[in-house]
Amino acid sequence: MTVSTPPSMRNNASVMNLVEQVRAGNVRAVSRVITLLENHDRDGMAALDLLVSSSCHAAVIGITGYPGAGKSTVVAQLITAYRRLGMKVGVLAVDISSPVTGGALLGDRIRMQEHTLDQKVYIRSMATRGQHGGLSAATRGATCVLEAAGYEVILIETIGVGQNEVDVLDIADTVVAVVAPGLGDEVQAMKAGLLEVAHIVVVNKSDLAGADTTLRDLMDCCPTVLQTIATSGKGISDLVAAIAEHQQGQSPSSNHQDVSPPPTTKKGYVR
Repeated sequence: MTVSTPPSMRNNASVMNLVEQVRAGNVRAVSRVITLLENHDRDGMAALDLLVSSSCHAAVIGITGYPGAGKSTVVAQLITAYRRLGMKVGVLAVDISSPVTGGALLGDRIRMQEHTLDQKVYIRSMATRGQHGGLSAATRGATCVLEAAGYEVILIETIGVGQNEVDVLDIADTVVAVVAPGLGDEVQAMKAGLLEVAHIVVVNKSDLAGADTTLRDLMDCCPTVLQTIATSGKGISDLVAAIAEHQQGQSPSSNHQDVSPPPTTKKGYVR
């Protein structure tokens, strides 16, 4: 007589196997758990419960700001910078949902294609699926999964919806707001919301007219303001240094990953 294994036991074994694969850094397992979380699957939640007890602590960095400011290009340059430091980098790029499939439109991933063949870089586009606040409902869980898989730096790019896009503050240790010259009224609106809580503000496309004016305007309300030209990488080393300084200023008990650049890096930010 053959005795069948109860479904609950089969599921438990499957979840445990998935968890062990994630902890071993298996990319397919990481993707599988994140998909389960996006679909509100019970196995995904069970796996997450086991993974959150991991002793791994990544440096979680939020990148936000208005559409058109160059957030994705900044993220791509940060990936390059952290990989040069030998760090394993995970990216969660939140996109608007496709009206047909409900999935992410993948715009952010397309702009980061140069990193897709790097085995130490994981890039995941996540659809908002109606979630407000600039993130998807599964972003927090996905961040925990990447931490458990050994990713030392996790970059979270928000959808870029404006001044109320503050959910990333609940997840990221450091929040970087990216703006561009000539946004005018948009910058003024952001000063009433997101820019007041961002730890670092980046004036990207600083080779455009009005960049210095935008910089001076933002210095009135933001503690740390930098200029970058992300398409060429100019200013990215300063941004990496500013992020490291902010993270080092967090509570010593937080046990965050050290993302400090080499000592020769010069800090060119404005206080």
